[in-house]
Amino acid sequence: MIFLFVVWVLLTWPFSIENGRLLAVDKEVILAGIAVVILAAILFRNSDEYGINLPGFLNPVRLFWLIIYAVFFVCSVIKANVDVAYRILHPAMPIRPGIVKVRTTLRSPAAITLLSNSIALTPGTLSINAGEDGILYVHWINVKATDVEGATACIIKRFEWFIKRIME
Repeated sequence: MIFLFVVWVLLTWPFSIENGRLLAVDKEVILAGIAVVILAAILFRNSDEYGINLPGFLNPVRLFWLIIYAVFFVCSVIKANVDVAYRILHPAMPIRPGIVKVRTTLRSPAAITLLSNSIALTPGTLSINAGEDGILYVHWINVKATDVEGATACIIKRFEWFIKRIME
């Protein structure tokens, strides 16, 4: 809670200098900061129950992998957009749509949700169902593998590697 309060004060501190001194923080800002910190503590008191480890998420190594993942994800989306555009504009329209079953080794609900959303946001694939047991069903515009291991390797292994480093 102290960390959140320090962040609040630093974000709301008036950084204008009068007569060579920094302005003092208003009492209202301090009281609002205390109220926000208490509210956040109440709202996130059971965050581990949902697979979210907030202090662990502030780990610099996890933040590094999150930044790398964001760049990787944007590149994957661009590549998938080009692939889908090619399939749409090609006269023969070379698609093999289908629903495949994939298996993830991720276990926390938050990590499985991030994986499922990453798949859904990538053109050409859409997550249909994600279970807590690590089984996902994905609609794929161009099915390259119908077995679980092959589809898993093609669709989710590239995302899963990063998500493990970020979330677990």
